[in-house]
Amino acid sequence: MNSDLKITSEQAQVRVPVIVFHIGGWLDAQSEPQFLEAARTAYEEGARYLLIDMSDLDTLTSAGMRAIQKVYQMFTPKEDHFKVAHLKLCNAPPQIYNVLGITGFLQNIPMYESMDSALESFGRE
Repeated sequence: MNSDLKITSEQAQVRVPVIVFHIGGWLDAQSEPQFLEAARTAYEEGARYLLIDMSDLDTLTSAGMRAIQKVYQMFTPKEDHFKVAHLKLCNAPPQIYNVLGITGFLQNIPMYESMDSALESFGRE
C-alpha cells in the first residue's frame, strides 16, 4: 500500500464552476501540507466550489480530517455556513465514509455516492 497522497484536478462546469480534486493514497499528517497547498492554490486562482473525489483514498487520519476542515473553512464564506455547501465529498470507500459519519463531518459537508450526483447538486442551494 502506497502511503503517498496523489492529487489530480479538473474543472467542471455545472450551474457554477467547480474544481474537482481526485485524491488517492493517504491523507494524513505527512500529506496534509500538500493537500492544503493544492486547495489554497485553487482558491487563489478563483475556485469557489470544490468537490473532493475520495474513490482512491486508502487512509484518512485525524490530520487528514483536520485538513478537510481547513479547506471547508477556506472555501465557505462565514455568511454561507449551514446554507450553501462550497465543499462537497463523493465516492468515499466504506471505511472512510464511516469515520466521516462517526466524527460528525457529514453534518456540514455533504457526501454523495457518485461524482455526477455531487456535481449536479452544486448551484441548487
